[in-house]
Amino acid sequence: MNPSPMFEHSPRPLLFAHRGASLHAPENTMEAFNLALQQGADGVELDAKLSADGEVIVIHDPTVDRTTNGHGRVAMFKLTDLRALDAGSFFSEKFRGAQIPMLDEVFAVIGRQGIINVELKNYTTPRDQLVEKVCALVQKHNLQKKILFSSFFASNLKRAAHLLPEVPRGLLALGGWKGMWARSFGFMFGEYQALHPHITDVNAPQVARVHKLKRRIHVWTANSEQDLLRLKNWGVDGIITDDPLTAVRVMGRGK
Repeated sequence: MNPSPMFEHSPRPLLFAHRGASLHAPENTMEAFNLALQQGADGVELDAKLSADGEVIVIHDPTVDRTTNGHGRVAMFKLTDLRALDAGSFFSEKFRGAQIPMLDEVFAVIGRQGIINVELKNYTTPRDQLVEKVCALVQKHNLQKKILFSSFFASNLKRAAHLLPEVPRGLLALGGWKGMWARSFGFMFGEYQALHPHITDVNAPQVARVHKLKRRIHVWTANSEQDLLRLKNWGVDGIITDDPLTAVRVMGRGK
């Protein structure tokens, strides 16, 4: 499988800010995404799902409880109600009033500044139109060369490949025994440009196996200097981190 042109001249490893600079700002907010790029990340990783009225919004959990002042399942809220929630003060009073972003907004503001790893996260609503709507937004903003799709659902990635075959895809693998099939046969025989394993399942031989397939390995989630250096020495192609500031320094890219 030929690698995506997006990766041909990119730094190695690519540094993706996990839900933005989530160690320093409220996750999956514009504040976190903008800060990540200011800190030197090559791109951001974010979570996309649909509101009750079919708009693509950016939030990780199936409910709004942990990261906002609201309560209930994301899929039950219309966009206007989601946007009215406070998605910042759970992290710090300094961020009170931060909103749940629309993916359209994220693409418009940071789409040209870095790579965006969009996790297609309709795990509780697998038959919805998330993939189709995300692909339409990629086309709207002409970001085919700046987007990486990832998902634990192979079906999501297959649908994305049908709609936007030029956009690379990374198969996410759960940690431990639950992700064994995805890390082996699922990845080997699937049409993916990258494997996205949990850091606890990564070692040097595995990195070599992925590279032998002429594919990439992007690891989640590495934050400590020790972990970051180990992954760098093993030659991974991408690191997803909550702390891009530390990752940039450890990789020797400090400004």
